[in-house]
Amino acid sequence: MGDGGHDHPHGPSSVGTDRRALTIALALLVGFMVFEVAAAVASNSLVLLADAGHMLVDVGAIAGSLVAIRLAARPETGSHTYGMKRAEILAAAANGIALLIVSALVTYDAVVRLVHPSHVDGAVLIVVAAVGVAVNVVATMTVAKANRRSLNVEGAYRHILTDLYGFAGTLIAGIVIVLTGFDRADAIASLLVVVLMLKAAVALLRPALHILLEATPEDIDLDEVRRHLLELPEVQSVHDLHAWTLTSSLPIVTAHVVVTDECFNTGEAGRVLDHLQDCLSGHFDVAHSTLQFESAGHVDHELGGHA
Repeated sequence: MGDGGHDHPHGPSSVGTDRRALTIALALLVGFMVFEVAAAVASNSLVLLADAGHMLVDVGAIAGSLVAIRLAARPETGSHTYGMKRAEILAAAANGIALLIVSALVTYDAVVRLVHPSHVDGAVLIVVAAVGVAVNVVATMTVAKANRRSLNVEGAYRHILTDLYGFAGTLIAGIVIVLTGFDRADAIASLLVVVLMLKAAVALLRPALHILLEATPEDIDLDEVRRHLLELPEVQSVHDLHAWTLTSSLPIVTAHVVVTDECFNTGEAGRVLDHLQDCLSGHFDVAHSTLQFESAGHVDHELGGHA
């Protein structure tokens, strides 16, 4: 049996960069969130409260991302043979669920205010939204420098980018209220923020659930993998072929490979193993593969086999 190495694209220097970027963004968002809540209460604005709620989710998302980075960096142990690299996927899924919950709460309040509108201070909306755009532009640019191949970091980035779009909508709502006195613009803008939150939630949950359910990576075709493995003359058949993703950018392939008796007798098994794992790495970007070599008769009494 051969086991490919752990070639993780997320090395120590990249992890350090990610931590710094997320920490700076976290500080910016926490400071602005406190300011926005005070402004929302003073101006009686739902859209500012909606944005503050979204910011709270963002703050939690980034804080969770920082924790997940620390957990994922822990080494493998006897009880956690892959380490805790799935922590970032769990954080991404939690962020997506949080966005769905906040979306539901804001939608309810927005519908109530559409039916029973209340006065909103449009000037305050304009000032707060303008500051929010500036803060989120800086935060977005900061997190964009991190490793966005990580679903964890990409989740934090999407949260901040969604806030940026949301504040742009809030700015427009404030201008409409000041110029026309149409207070329902506040609730309408909050519903636009909800749409953005739902889009971000789906973008996070879909790949996170795909990984958690150990589905085959979307860029790996198992039939093509099997065909490549069978190209070597010593390989007679391939069964129990599985592929899944441990964490972002770390696909894993396992398979039982039936080889000729000559492969065992002549000591060629090592060369064949190297060739097959080089094939998986070169053609499918799979740096971690586990291949079990078998003789032709072994499959007949193998338990729990799969095609």
